[in-house]
Amino acid sequence: MAKSLTNPNATFGSMPVFMTAISTILGAILFLRFGWAVGNVGFLGVITIIIVGHLVTIPTALAVAEIATNQKVQGGGAYYIISRSFGLNIGGAIGIALYLSQAISVAFYIIAFGEALDSLAPYIPWDIEMAVLKKIATLTVMSLLSIIVLIRGANIGMKALYVVVAMLFLSIIFFFLGDATENATPFNIYETTKNPEGFFYVFTIIFPAFTGIAAGLGLSGDLKDPKKSIPSGTLWATLIGMLVYIAIAYKLTVTASADELASDQLIMQRIAIWGPIIPIGLAAATLSSAIGSILVAPRTLQAIGFDDILPYPALNNWLAKGRQKDNDPVNGTIITIVIAFFFVGIGDVNFVAQIISMFFMVTYGAICLISFLEYFAADPSYRPTFKHNKWYYSLGGAILSFWLMFKMNLTYAMLSILIMGIMYFIISKYRPERRGLEKLFKGVIFQLSRQIQIFVQQANKEETEYNWRPFAICVSGESFERQSAFDLLGWISHKYGFGTYIHYIEGLLNEKTHRDSQNKLQRLITRAKGSNTKIYIDTIISPSYTSAIAQVIQLSGISGKGSNLILFEFPNSNAQSLKNALDNYSLFDASKLDVCFLQTSLKGFGYKKEIHVWIGRQDFHNANLMVLLAYIILGHPDWKKGGIIKIYSLVPNEESKDEQRRWEEKIIAGRLPISPNNIQIVPISAGDNKKELIEKQSHDADLTIMGFASKEINKGADHFTQYEDMGNILFVNAYRKKEIK
Repeated sequence: MAKSLTNPNATFGSMPVFMTAISTILGAILFLRFGWAVGNVGFLGVITIIIVGHLVTIPTALAVAEIATNQKVQGGGAYYIISRSFGLNIGGAIGIALYLSQAISVAFYIIAFGEALDSLAPYIPWDIEMAVLKKIATLTVMSLLSIIVLIRGANIGMKALYVVVAMLFLSIIFFFLGDATENATPFNIYETTKNPEGFFYVFTIIFPAFTGIAAGLGLSGDLKDPKKSIPSGTLWATLIGMLVYIAIAYKLTVTASADELASDQLIMQRIAIWGPIIPIGLAAATLSSAIGSILVAPRTLQAIGFDDILPYPALNNWLAKGRQKDNDPVNGTIITIVIAFFFVGIGDVNFVAQIISMFFMVTYGAICLISFLEYFAADPSYRPTFKHNKWYYSLGGAILSFWLMFKMNLTYAMLSILIMGIMYFIISKYRPERRGLEKLFKGVIFQLSRQIQIFVQQANKEETEYNWRPFAICVSGESFERQSAFDLLGWISHKYGFGTYIHYIEGLLNEKTHRDSQNKLQRLITRAKGSNTKIYIDTIISPSYTSAIAQVIQLSGISGKGSNLILFEFPNSNAQSLKNALDNYSLFDASKLDVCFLQTSLKGFGYKKEIHVWIGRQDFHNANLMVLLAYIILGHPDWKKGGIIKIYSLVPNEESKDEQRRWEEKIIAGRLPISPNNIQIVPISAGDNKKELIEKQSHDADLTIMGFASKEINKGADHFTQYEDMGNILFVNAYRKKEIK
């Protein structure tokens, strides 16, 4: 395998990039199909095509210049840039499609070269059909070009490129010096043929004229200074090409009729001051473009092999191998020649043009998308020296590219995306450790999250109670003994708020405890991935539970807002965790936190179907929060469909009717999302045992929610551990009353 993708003797500068690009831009399409385009869609239609085409190519050129000045660019051109930014897996999928379009481009230009023979038809002495003669000529030229490139490599190709580009510009000058045809109609910018082709079909055929950017990029491994040569050569070629096309469109419009333009593919020959220069220019243009493509395509394939993209190591090694003296990709050239010969045999210019357009459009869209995502990912290692690009240029180019794909040919667009999707799947399966695309999107999501957090914090005014949502935090030193608190926090924060779970590690911060905290954090993250829990997880190392709580409740959390609810969990059989929380209750009051104690039992959360809420006269502040929490929990997917909330309201006997009416009014007003059948008024007399009433009604509940007052903290842990025969119980104390809309 090659040790590098660069030519150790690279001496090329900006001019080869410019000439490779401009010879593709002002190539076969200009001479063979541009007049046809003007005849079908008119002057304004062609100007629209030029503008739309350059709304794709100019953002792409700017993105290329930006990305190329951020990193050391080696061989492989556009593929190298995409793969090093998007990752090798997605880069490989796009790179294979790009290579195929480049290889097919060789055939396209050779086929177009054969069209120049039409002007020689009157002078051919043999009795032979023109189609047969073109086929013989194109296969012969393809053979000669293959031999030259295989023997001499990039240098002979570049020397030939200087000659043909000079001939190309000479033919364009002669065209501008020419006069109108005999049948030219007066100037009418709106004129089209009687049965014009559709705009997007014409655009599809013309678009290969704008693909010179990728051609210039392909020489990256043979450039002395790619960071300088790629932006300079690419941008100048794009700008000059656009101006020349606009000028030629005007010249064609005022010197020939629409029907002449649409029917005569060599109409420029009839306009030029010396007609034969146009077939010569066409031959020069097609040969120069074919040379450019046959130089570029093998280098893309070599880079693909070098990166070990294909699932066959031996094939990768063979493709990556370069000629020893100059690293010329001989093996890649052989593959390219075989593909080109196949499509030369087909011989249909329009068919090949559509395939090329689709794959190049995908490539341009991908490059623009990379630039846009890199801007928002804000990766410190992404520091391009080219500063003239803006994120909205790249976003516009990406959107336009993908939109045009589907407008040009829906079937081809779907097929190309399907092919690349299959290639990406195969490559990812072969190389699952490569996650460049995931890394880039993680950067974008990180920046988006950062901006949102800052915005929320800066806009964080005093919340009105009807806008309450849970920003819950849980501190536990027994995360691996019991999971109930972990699950409950996930249910509370699943849709309506944020949850932060902190695993407490007692001790001083040192290398050992830090390593232990990282291991436990990874275990907790793995647990979260295996469940339907979407909470933020972290660890804290502190010498005491009190100091840990003091630190935790002062954190703003990932939401950009401070926590408003804290959750503690304790087993009914061991209330030590509860005692730690009760000892620090003054901290919760000082921080204005709602407080929840979760008592867990062997029954756990049962079938996760029925929640009982017990509301007493002392729960003036707690009641609405208790109902809200029940409603939020029941909305989580873990709780079975058809789950219900039952509210039990404990009131003195004489107030039971009034209490029933109040609950019904809340339901009618839409302030309580509970069926009237699920609200039960429980009259209670002075001598009744509240504990027995609750145990009788909620013995089989999957979760029971009760309120408690701050003054009841003084009763100690026994007040919360008296319900021994029930399932899990959530004790709730609201700092202030919540409103239910």
